Amino acid sequence: QVQLVESGGGLVQAGGSLRLSCAASGNIFRINVMSWYRQAPGKQRDLVATITSGGMTNYAESVKGRFTVSRDNAKNTVYLQMNSLKPEDTAVYYCYGDITPPTTTRRYQWWGQGTQVTVSS
Repeated sequence: QVQLVESGGGLVQAGGSLRLSCAASGNIFRINVMSWYRQAPGKQRDLVATITSGGMTNYAESVKGRFTVSRDNAKNTVYLQMNSLKPEDTAVYYCYGDITPPTTTRRYQWWGQGTQVTVSS
């Protein structure tokens, strides 16, 4: 099995920055894709950013130019640098991993428990 553990959430004022981390551990051969999602109260869970094993990235339009996703393959860790934060960024942020274990080519999907990000005005 795989465990994803997020860290770095908290309270920040509008215009500030936070850096989220998600460390994957367990039965991992390759992390194919790691992504960040977020869910605000009363809203659906939306994709924020994603990064492939080759380093290709994608962002939600609402965060382009402000957020940067990166990964350290040696550490099985993905990061989300969030700058110029806005109150509307307030949400629970979830780490997602599409991961292939040893001895197979199959892909399995795992979720972290989420970390709260609150941006005050």
